[in-house]
Amino acid sequence: MGAVAYARSEKFMGFDFKNASKEQLSSEYDRIAKATGDDRFFTKKELYHLPKVLAAGEQILAFSSGLMEGHTWMIALTDRRIIFLDKGLIYRLQQTSIDLDKVNAIGCETGIIFGTITIEDGASSRSIAKVLKRTVIPFINMVRDAMEARKTSIRRSISPDSGDDVVSKLERLAALKEKGTLSEDEFEQQKARLIGR
Repeated sequence: MGAVAYARSEKFMGFDFKNASKEQLSSEYDRIAKATGDDRFFTKKELYHLPKVLAAGEQILAFSSGLMEGHTWMIALTDRRIIFLDKGLIYRLQQTSIDLDKVNAIGCETGIIFGTITIEDGASSRSIAKVLKRTVIPFINMVRDAMEARKTSIRRSISPDSGDDVVSKLERLAALKEKGTLSEDEFEQQKARLIGR
């Protein structure tokens, strides 16, 4: 289901989460929830705040919810990162994220009704428990698909073409960095590789 759900989401690329009306957001969230089996019951407050934490043009591919650090958190997959978001009752808003390029491993465990999603990024491991079982495997598969799509996009954009020179490749890398596709570290690594340092 992961590849199918991710492919389905690609045709909706370009949805403007930051400027959409409440009705448009609700409709788009319904579509995403249906793809992963989430019922949106525990993510209402977080979904309301999610567009505020997205970068320009960033696309939400999947979301679910569960328990982390004694609170209900939403875990959202975008085309760039995995966002953990916890909106408290009145003032508290906690957010952390892992860039897809930084994910070292993603795993899951399922029981009768609930499951756990674990994401490792080298520096830490985050586990979100009590995730509805029906959303665990689709979410994991969509993360893997998104990671592969991101790697493929980056490889394609910097692959050597006949007649291409270093300057044009550096310009493409800079454009990817400006769009947010590449982080500063990734840009510097690719630049060093092209220049031969």
